[in-house]
Amino acid sequence: MMAFSLKSRYSVPLIILLSVAIPLVVAVLIFVPGKATLFAGLEKGFLPLVNACINSMVTVLLITGFVLIRQRKIAQHKTAMLSAFVLSSLFLVSYVTQHTQFSSTPYPKENPFYGLYLFILFSHILLAVSIVPLALFSIYRGLNRQDKRHRAVARWTLPIWLYVSITGMVVYLMISPYYT
Repeated sequence: MMAFSLKSRYSVPLIILLSVAIPLVVAVLIFVPGKATLFAGLEKGFLPLVNACINSMVTVLLITGFVLIRQRKIAQHKTAMLSAFVLSSLFLVSYVTQHTQFSSTPYPKENPFYGLYLFILFSHILLAVSIVPLALFSIYRGLNRQDKRHRAVARWTLPIWLYVSITGMVVYLMISPYYT
């Protein structure tokens, strides 16, 4: 039996598999009929607030990681970016938990910002799906010191990941007054 390492021939296929599987599993868990009641005593707005806080921390870590790499502080950059990835993974678990425990809160159609809300929400969701392979390939190439290839994908990953983390907070701020 062969051991798995970052330079294994299975790394890229695993990244591709995860890039397809994670969004599919999230979609199934969110859209499955009926809601579980593991957190029956929890207020509906609690997990969205936690998620917004996680997104704000991810935003700070991404900006910090960018500043650190510009200063050529590679070890600190690595720590910041891996921390952002871990927090984003924690966000995903919390987000899926939220949507499996509570029904979605609709944004009122009569609100003058309804169109803007939908644009931000849909662009956020679509780009969040793209972050899975971008972040995984960025991390893989960075950890393997494939610097040119890392830079090439990170050039796209950072602005998209920042957009996703910032719009996650914006969506929360726009919908939070409607949590009951």
